[in-house]
Amino acid sequence: MTNKTNILIVYTGGTIGMVKDYKTNALKAFDFIQIVEKIPELKQLDCSIDSISFEELIDSSNMNTEYYVQIAELIEVNYEKYDGFVVLTGSDTMSYISSAISFMFENLQKPIIFTGSQLPIGDLRTDAKENLITTIEIAAAKINGRPAVSEVCLYFEYKLYRANRTTKVNAEQFEAFTSLNYPPLAESGVHLNFNEHLIHHQKNPKEKLIIRKKLDTNIVVLKLFPGITETVVAHILSIKNLKGVILETYGAGNAPTKKWFLDLVADTIQKGIHIVNVTQCAGGSVVMGHYETSLALKEIGVINGKDITTESAIAKLMYLLAENLEASTFKMFFESSLRGEIS
Repeated sequence: MTNKTNILIVYTGGTIGMVKDYKTNALKAFDFIQIVEKIPELKQLDCSIDSISFEELIDSSNMNTEYYVQIAELIEVNYEKYDGFVVLTGSDTMSYISSAISFMFENLQKPIIFTGSQLPIGDLRTDAKENLITTIEIAAAKINGRPAVSEVCLYFEYKLYRANRTTKVNAEQFEAFTSLNYPPLAESGVHLNFNEHLIHHQKNPKEKLIIRKKLDTNIVVLKLFPGITETVVAHILSIKNLKGVILETYGAGNAPTKKWFLDLVADTIQKGIHIVNVTQCAGGSVVMGHYETSLALKEIGVINGKDITTESAIAKLMYLLAENLEASTFKMFFESSLRGEIS
């Protein structure tokens, strides 16, 4: 007789948890305590499933760092009782949320897998059931006696991704997410296949779990576009209490070489504000100094975001800012891979 794997579902809100009231035709929240009753296919999985929901369900558009901490704390207090965690959120901000959770959990040795759906769980053609069933199966899976995955992931439409590598790319198709700079960790078809060589596992299982709950939100994303004015850039970089900037540049990290632009960036860095160079492209990497139009940024101390996503860069910036690091140390940590977020 085998010991069943214990899985906890954490429902925060979002489309996946909606069912239709056929009398009023309105959507209402699904009670995940009834999950096995409503989705009997789950009985075929050799695991025990419990659920917990936010008291006030949060639409993905209203997500913020206070709710990130709530998710982390729900997992923290249940960490020893369960073998894996499935977190359900709205898909619109799922890449932001799951990226942040990946940085908040250090020395993680159990799976935390985010999923959701494009259609409510009560809809006739819903993608919710497949996403949920397979996510639970992955969270419960073991390879050679240890969890098949032990990092923060995102599962959607037959693919398991490293969460901090993902971006939502489609508002209408079931294939809503992609990870252009890192392959899927697992793929679901006739068989559930894990790409074991791509999955990160803690080298020392005795390392204690550390949860970082402080996130500094004094940041801004500055997306460059042809014709952006000095007035706009100056106003953004002079925001009160600003501590960090995600600078979305062109191609491989290129930006205008106008004196006014470079002077504003240099002056901002001199004030102790960290500026990170992230490409606007969905895939590929910043290569500082590859073109003359990025060489100047490198020389004035802009941080190289390499192939990090904007969603992950925001999460990493919030996390590192809260650590109150000296500038050179901050730059070193940001340019290093902490949770597999950069190549």
